[in-house]
Amino acid sequence: MCRSVLPLLVTLSPPLLFLLQLPDIITTQEELWEDYKYGRDDLGNKNFCTWKCILFTLQWPGAFCQSLNNASLCRIPPTINNWTIHGLWPLQPGNRCDCWPMFQSDVQEVEAELTELWPSFVRFKSNFHFWREEWRKHGACAGCVEGLNSPLRYFQICVKLRGQFDIHRLLEDAGITPSCERPYKVEEVQNVLAPHLGDKMEIQCVTDDKDRELWYQLKIRLNRNLTVGCNHHLDAGAVAPGSKPIPSPGHPCPHQVPFYYFPINHKQPQRPCD
Repeated sequence: MCRSVLPLLVTLSPPLLFLLQLPDIITTQEELWEDYKYGRDDLGNKNFCTWKCILFTLQWPGAFCQSLNNASLCRIPPTINNWTIHGLWPLQPGNRCDCWPMFQSDVQEVEAELTELWPSFVRFKSNFHFWREEWRKHGACAGCVEGLNSPLRYFQICVKLRGQFDIHRLLEDAGITPSCERPYKVEEVQNVLAPHLGDKMEIQCVTDDKDRELWYQLKIRLNRNLTVGCNHHLDAGAVAPGSKPIPSPGHPCPHQVPFYYFPINHKQPQRPCD
């Protein structure tokens, strides 16, 4: 004989009703975790993913210290002897998402590679602090694109891009090597790198206290599918609505003034050639 369970459910106390719903709640939480860990295909904001171009930015440790207001805060780990990652930055992202947190466990799978390829050169800033800062400022904005749609995937892509763009080898093969004596012209470097990085790349310098132009950064312009040479027209100075432009110590290396490609000096990174 079948009886209705409705009267029984009506008389159940709230704690018992909660337990009956618990499997659905657990399933929902597991789904949310999967979305977070392995990426979300839709952030639920149609106006979020408006950017067309993204900059893969590399920095040269030989001149990085001169880009700081206080060069004494700079340190170059002894294992670093090559170009390192600064970040992967969507241009004109539209809206910045500050609601997507990042934890150390998110990058555990690639932490060894990041430590080698994406180290912090500032004494008071740990590697993870640097990575989390880059994710918050830029990675979360890139997360609307499949393949970049989680902290782990974002950093995995950056590691792959760093392997793809071996700047040191390209320059060395062309006879452009770090030197304290020999300056280089922008055109020399562009002729070597443009076939591999596209003609939209930006060679950035800082000016030291002796008014020398020092090469310290390289910005490689990519499409959303991470192919080289995004030609989408945009105002390079534009920023997301409601946000302030991030001041940069660098500037495009002047065509008319030769610049220096200083060697890395681990013992004296602030003054590698003095």
